[in-house]
Amino acid sequence: MIIVDDCLVSEDLVEQMFACDIAACQGACCIEGDAGAPLEADEAETIGKYIHEIRPEMDESGIKSLEEQGISELDIFDDPVTTCKPNGECTFAIRKDGNLACSIELANQKHDMDFRKPISCHLYPIRVKKYVEYYALNYHKWGICNPACIKGKSENIRVYEFAKDALIRKFGNSWYELLENRVKEYLETQA
Repeated sequence: MIIVDDCLVSEDLVEQMFACDIAACQGACCIEGDAGAPLEADEAETIGKYIHEIRPEMDESGIKSLEEQGISELDIFDDPVTTCKPNGECTFAIRKDGNLACSIELANQKHDMDFRKPISCHLYPIRVKKYVEYYALNYHKWGICNPACIKGKSENIRVYEFAKDALIRKFGNSWYELLENRVKEYLETQA
């Protein structure tokens, strides 16, 4: 593990290569899985605050799901997640140019809502688990992302580099700079 402040960062975030290849996966992470996108405690409320901007970006099925189920529900672990359409897609997923896209993100681009999308989606493939005294950051390896691993390797992009903007959003610039220093130290010991 690499320790950065109160975060335990898995070496996989440094050793594994990753660069999302939406043309290959077509946004499968918005439909695959056991539940909707994990939400932090205040994110459902934030989505609700901007729902009038988000709703016009949603498709008919998403709007129906939103009306019937709301923004969020609890998963099998009692953690909040976005609701899903009957076909398994996130309620906020839409088809755009043959790929799944996020209506929240599209609304943010148009209205500068200061909320890009749920942080779990922004951080992906990094999963963050909060424990009492620390955060654990792990790489979520998933077969649907094999093209992203190939692309990351060809472009020499490490997982933590791919998720730079999201990591800064979650933990701040200073934290990310410290992570870069710890990564440099780690790689020097591996050489």
